[in-house]
Amino acid sequence: MFWEQQLNQFVHGIGERANVPLKLKLWNGGEYAFGKSPKVTITLPGAKALKFLLPPSLDNLAEGYVRGHFDVAGKAADIIETASALARTGVEKTGRFGRMVRAAVHTKKRDAEDIAYHYDVSNDFYQLWLDPRMVYSCAYFRTGAEDLATAQTAKLDHILNKIMLKPGERLLDIGCGWGALAIRAAERGANVVGITLSKNQYDLARERVAQAGLQDKVEIRLQDYRDINESFDKITSVGMFEHVGLKNLGTYFKTIHKLLRDGGLAMNHGITSTDPESGATPYGAADFIEKYVFPHGELPHISLVLKEMEAAGLEALDVESLKRHYARTLQIWAENYEAHTEEIKQLVPDLTYRVWRVYLAGCAYAFAQHWVSIHQVLVCKAGAESTLNPTPWSREYIYGK
Repeated sequence: MFWEQQLNQFVHGIGERANVPLKLKLWNGGEYAFGKSPKVTITLPGAKALKFLLPPSLDNLAEGYVRGHFDVAGKAADIIETASALARTGVEKTGRFGRMVRAAVHTKKRDAEDIAYHYDVSNDFYQLWLDPRMVYSCAYFRTGAEDLATAQTAKLDHILNKIMLKPGERLLDIGCGWGALAIRAAERGANVVGITLSKNQYDLARERVAQAGLQDKVEIRLQDYRDINESFDKITSVGMFEHVGLKNLGTYFKTIHKLLRDGGLAMNHGITSTDPESGATPYGAADFIEKYVFPHGELPHISLVLKEMEAAGLEALDVESLKRHYARTLQIWAENYEAHTEEIKQLVPDLTYRVWRVYLAGCAYAFAQHWVSIHQVLVCKAGAESTLNPTPWSREYIYGK
């Protein structure tokens, strides 16, 4: 029978030497155990589900799970580790499931639709697994043992310290999320404009600004960064340029240059590719993310980021990798997500629940494996040091003595 051929292909594909902690249960009562101590069990309801195991790319495996073609039992972190081990047994890291470079077309309309798709799931959904401030980006851990709320507040302060934010200065926060950074900056005396393309974020951010009594210090706008024509002392962009697109990086950084006053500072905080050619995440993971999580999202290598910044007239003053910080952040998010399983299932369809379960645990694994990274880059306008670079000689002002 054809399904028996498929099953044999899958079993032999894993190989006797591969240590994959997996148990496979078949619809006819048959079982296969791989590895010494299986932590994950895949239960196939019928022969048709075998196609999602051949090849065992992360895209195929995730598709089978999120669409309910088979069930998976085990902790989310163990599921991702097992899926990755399977992918390594049957998928090449280069080629069809490797680090292919994509170049999506990014228009204002498409970007707005993509942002709405990702961020407008529901505010209640995000509140269940984020910290109380709802900071949906990499936290900053001084030791790695801090709770999420402490680490997210430290991240906000770390950013504001880097840009040397002073009371009375005007700050633009591009991609302001639910307003956490804007509010924190206003509490330090700045006047802030925060922009987002998400209606849900816009509504809740405005509500949170009002609750904090900072309406006179913070303006939240539903606006595209390309439509701003003002001047700012400082500019921040956190977890936003992943949506810009590789071809639009030049426009993005030129816009920051245009909006930044002489002597001002800007900081870009964003996920980057670890492939020098800005290729996608390997083993098919990028295909799943493109289809279900971040439509048209693209990750540049840090070298491309710095090249486009310089071409736009921005000088990089400080570059910091926070990869281990994001791996830890995502691990906590994934744990929070698992802890609120029943509540989440009441809020969203089963497909959405499964997609995000895979996505959060998968991203934690991806950062830990150096498949992706994340960088904060502090910049000023390139040119005369005396007028355009206001930073001190050392980094003591960022980290303390």
